[in-house]
Amino acid sequence: QVQLVESGGGLVQAGGSLRLSCAASGLTFSRYAMGWFRQAPGKERAFVAAISRSGGSTYYADSVKGRFTISRDNAKNTVYLQMNSLKPEDTAVYYCAADHQPYLGSTIRTAENEYDYWGQGTQVTVSS
Repeated sequence: QVQLVESGGGLVQAGGSLRLSCAASGLTFSRYAMGWFRQAPGKERAFVAAISRSGGSTYYADSVKGRFTISRDNAKNTVYLQMNSLKPEDTAVYYCAADHQPYLGSTIRTAENEYDYWGQGTQVTVSS
């Protein structure tokens, strides 16, 4: 049974930082690209960042570029999202997701429906 468990969310003041973690189990982690998505109140879920199987390639939404960093540790089956310079508009439930990619070098994908497994989400609230 595949499980993705996010942690690290919380309440932070604008300008602060948080580091989200997503621990994966029940899958061969190194065969999956990993992504972070978020859903703000009253809005649809949106792509935030993704990382390739090896960690050699990353991709970010324009709204977080330069402030957020995605990384992974394949030995620990964990993907991270370091969030700096947080803004109130970053307030959302953050989800990690796994995209099975049988071939190294596959293109990082940003569409929700490309991802096979999802975590339950972790709340991030940024106060002004």
